[in-house]
Amino acid sequence: MVHFVGAGCGAADLITVRGARLLSQADVVIYAGSLVNPELLSYIKAGCEIHDSSKMTLEQVMEVIVAAEKAGKVTVRLHTGDSSIFGAVREQFDALEKLGIAYDVCPGVSSFCGAAASLKAEYTLPDVSQTVIITRASGRTPVPERESVLALAAHQATMVLFLSTALTEPLQEDLLAGGYPGDTPVAVVYKATWPDEKIYRCTVETLYQTVMENGLTKTCLIVVGNCLGDSYSRSLLYHPGFSTGYREACL
Repeated sequence: MVHFVGAGCGAADLITVRGARLLSQADVVIYAGSLVNPELLSYIKAGCEIHDSSKMTLEQVMEVIVAAEKAGKVTVRLHTGDSSIFGAVREQFDALEKLGIAYDVCPGVSSFCGAAASLKAEYTLPDVSQTVIITRASGRTPVPERESVLALAAHQATMVLFLSTALTEPLQEDLLAGGYPGDTPVAVVYKATWPDEKIYRCTVETLYQTVMENGLTKTCLIVVGNCLGDSYSRSLLYHPGFSTGYREACL
């Protein structure tokens, strides 16, 4: 059996209870060493076989899993954040299905959630933004033209950009050309929830300058949008003049 486990966004205690249990029971762990906090390996039992997938190809990962299955061992494939977002897991699922190897998925806390917690931000605010766009700038890995930052910026919704810190010069140009005003708030969150987390606040028009001045190249999330500003409307959910299925309006 193979368990795909979301490691969480950084802090070792932000893995789910289920994820920690699966880690503690694993005979073999294949973890994304370039991104997963190594403190998470403290959950692993003595004698567990550990592999760092940052130095492996998909084929090599499959070789380890197949060998573990033949030996009757349980494997945990430990991915950073939640494996459903930029996790490269679909190709692994398909390979396992072709091999007839059973697997399941344990979700994790994505770094976009960890960043919101660190920023003390709410991505969806009434009369500001009711949509969160999770995307990346186009680089060595291309992005479909219909999903380019330039196209998506027209919505002026909350945008969270993964894997884009080294591309902030063209990213800034696309955000501005696409529709975000230059003074739109931006936060660059380095290693959200890790002990060495850092937060850099700027605007769309000062994004590239901020990244360059602070020597940021990777392991950052970029949050763009007026959800980081000060203006919003009060939610109706807890408004005394708004009835719900659980209480009547009292005004």
